[in-house]
Amino acid sequence: MTASDIHRTIDAVWRIESARLIAGLARIVRDVGVAEDLAHDALVAALQQWPESGVPNNPGAWLMAAAKHRAIDHVRRNKLLERKHEEIGRSRTSENEDAIADLDAALDDDVGDDLLRLIFTACHPVLSTEARLALTLRLLGGLTTDEIARAFLVSEPTIAQRIVRAKRTLADKGVPFEVPRGAELADRLASVLEVVYLVFNEGYTATAGDDWMRPTLCEEALRLGRILAGLVPDEPEVHGLVALMEIQASRSRARVGPSGEPILLLDQNRARWDQLLIRRGLAALARAEGLGDLGPYALQASIAACHARALIAEDTDWARIAGLYADLARLTPSPVVELNRAVAVAMAFGPRAGLDLVDALASEPSLRDYHLLPTVRGDFLAKLGRFAEARPEFERAAGLTRNARERALLLDRARACEDG
Repeated sequence: MTASDIHRTIDAVWRIESARLIAGLARIVRDVGVAEDLAHDALVAALQQWPESGVPNNPGAWLMAAAKHRAIDHVRRNKLLERKHEEIGRSRTSENEDAIADLDAALDDDVGDDLLRLIFTACHPVLSTEARLALTLRLLGGLTTDEIARAFLVSEPTIAQRIVRAKRTLADKGVPFEVPRGAELADRLASVLEVVYLVFNEGYTATAGDDWMRPTLCEEALRLGRILAGLVPDEPEVHGLVALMEIQASRSRARVGPSGEPILLLDQNRARWDQLLIRRGLAALARAEGLGDLGPYALQASIAACHARALIAEDTDWARIAGLYADLARLTPSPVVELNRAVAVAMAFGPRAGLDLVDALASEPSLRDYHLLPTVRGDFLAKLGRFAEARPEFERAAGLTRNARERALLLDRARACEDG
């Protein structure tokens, strides 16, 4: 195996094992930043030793052992522990050995709870949404600051600062490394699910840049969602979110043309949809339905399932989709949900019915700079044959989007209106 092969192997192992390492260490040192530093020390040791000694048979266990040694050194250097030794008048050596024994046992325990603690810590509401996104991808996704920066089209120093400040905030605020209980669990779980879905959405339809999709972010969000579903199997909205992401991800290959251009849902070749992901998504949706009333993610997954079950676009049950959007609007009122409902109503009952709903949203302040509002209005107008009115809507939408691929698509639609 060449040195480059070994480095690729180390990268792959790190992506798989880093969250587990950091989670186990954080429970002991009670500081996410210190835990990440200790885990990275183990990674550096692998980069130094494996090219000479070869990749061990169990690389994950090797990294855990290396991290364990570094955590033991940290415990030995911990000044708070030394003061405690002096206060209770016990031998420093004896007390250190007890702490090390406890550490060994803790790091060898099942890490499921530790991963759950890490997820809830990284997504703590004390952090801004941007900080939660960056920290989650760093700690649980194993992405580098450069990869996160490129994914969100932000400078690497900006991402690095967000991560550093996030870890400092968690330490300064004394955020406990634990899974909340009772009512707080529901509130915090909502924050966790929001972060995971934001990561997925940024990958599924990039808000800016030259690429329509960023598959790495979709894959990371799916991985996090699946981990979460295994850790809290009795929470229906977790399964609802996983179902939604699985079904949406099933369309990925069909959403982009040969040159990277976007292909809209009704124009996609459904034979290219990933049937394995669809089956997984439908199974996750069934689990959510079996656990109680459908929440926002499960309702959105039900909408996605309507598309997944239609072998051709013409078979889509748009009336059911419109009804599901109405249910979603009652549960979580939102102008964006109403806009999506307008699309479904137009498909089920004609563009005139959809246009009436969209026109009612025209004065909504939160949609003033939302490019999909003029996009949808332009589409309805074009279907009604009102091309002179549709063209400026598409042009306005093109001016609002920050995604180059989407802008090109909208300008093409505007030009098409010239020919009627």
